[in-house]
Amino acid sequence: MITPASLLHPDAFLSPLAIDEAVLRALDEDLGRAGDVTSLATIPETTGAHALLVARQDGVIAGLPLALATFHTLSPDIEVEAHVRDGAKVKAGQRAMTITGPARAILTAERTALNFVGRLSGIATLTADYVRQTEGSGLRICCTRKTTPGLRALEKYAVRCGGGFNHRFGLDDAILIKDNHIAVAGGIRPVLERARSHAGHLVKIEIEVDTLAQLREVLDTGLADAVLLDNMDIATLREAVKLAAGRVTLEASGGITLKSIAIIAKTGIDYASSGAITHSATNFDCALDIEA
Repeated sequence: MITPASLLHPDAFLSPLAIDEAVLRALDEDLGRAGDVTSLATIPETTGAHALLVARQDGVIAGLPLALATFHTLSPDIEVEAHVRDGAKVKAGQRAMTITGPARAILTAERTALNFVGRLSGIATLTADYVRQTEGSGLRICCTRKTTPGLRALEKYAVRCGGGFNHRFGLDDAILIKDNHIAVAGGIRPVLERARSHAGHLVKIEIEVDTLAQLREVLDTGLADAVLLDNMDIATLREAVKLAAGRVTLEASGGITLKSIAIIAKTGIDYASSGAITHSATNFDCALDIEA
């Protein structure tokens, strides 16, 4: 029997605990106190079903481990055959899974399974669109913390399925000094000195700047590992690359779109972070078709 782990993207990690937690939470939300009263009322207990999870559009698939876990949570007797795994490019009409087993359980699991695949495939597909625009450059597309509350691990995993990279997962795994931190702390040098004295040797420090003058000030301190260039136009990004001359990692952020990313990639910036690839991804069109 296949497992959720066998369907994960080969180069991206998603904790089995995160899968189980998300599936149980989603099913609890959908089943409520009385369960699937429609299936209970209309489908005899012993009835079996054969179903296909089908892509209805071209794109990049993600979320299949969660779909599998959803079916198996409702019935261990459901047999699933996976035709692709997460990260695969699929065409409209292509089968992703074949599901066979108790009809009640399959029908009850249907919407929850499709919600996971639709949401995560939408993120993976949009991320892949961004990545495609940067081909031939060294730029890496990153997500942000602008994720659906409670689904961050899943959505950041979907970004990896689409060929993107993850920014920090939360407030605890890197120091990112924003403009408000600088204002409260009294300036760029004071805030960086405090951050450096606090950080462990494995913790990276990134600081946000709005102008080239601020970038020069950061470079003069020698205390930052990376600089986030916030809402800079293309000409300013090019100047920032020349000014930094490889001394720090440079990240472009703010208003990164599919229309602008190709031009940004040509400036020599190392990373571009976009909240849009998670918060504005369109749901991927997929369906569960029951075969008579």
